[in-house]
Amino acid sequence: MSATTVESFSEIEEKFFAYIQDIVYCTMITVDRKSRPRARVLLPVWEMVDGKPVGWLAAYKTPVKVAHLAHNPHTTYSYWNPRQNAVFIDSVSTWATDPESRQHAWDLYREGSPAGVGYDPIGFWRGGLEDPGYHVLRIDPWRVQVLRGSDLKSRIWTDGDRR
Repeated sequence: MSATTVESFSEIEEKFFAYIQDIVYCTMITVDRKSRPRARVLLPVWEMVDGKPVGWLAAYKTPVKVAHLAHNPHTTYSYWNPRQNAVFIDSVSTWATDPESRQHAWDLYREGSPAGVGYDPIGFWRGGLEDPGYHVLRIDPWRVQVLRGSDLKSRIWTDGDRR
C-alpha cells in the first residue's frame, strides 16, 4: 500500500499523539562515523510549536550518544505496538543547554506531554535541574510517518523548512 503525503501536520496530529500515548516508549536511532546504526529505547515527550511537533528527551550524555550526535545530529525515533500501529520520526536532535529549555523539558515530563507520557524526572536526577547527569535533547522532526496497522494506511508529513 502506498503512503499519502499530507500538506499540514494537523492532518496527522491526532493519530500521532494517540499512537504515542498508546505506545509511550520508542527506539532512538543514531549513526556512528562509519554509518553504522545504534538503537536504544527511550521516552521523549512531545508538544506542538507553531503547528509543528517538537520533542524533548531527558537523557544521560553517554559517550556513544554524544559522539554520534556530534558527527551527525540526524536521528530517527520509531514507535510500534503489536497492533502494527507505528510512528516514524526523522529529525535533527540537538543538545539544549539553556536553562529555559531544561526547565521546559522537565515540566513537560512532570505534566505528561501528551497526557500519560512522561514521568517525574526527580526519580532519575535526584539533584533536580542542577543534577550534573540531567541533559536534554531537542527533537525537530523534518519527516513524520503515521502507519495504521489495521490496513497499513500510511500518511507522511514533511517540513520543507527542516529538510
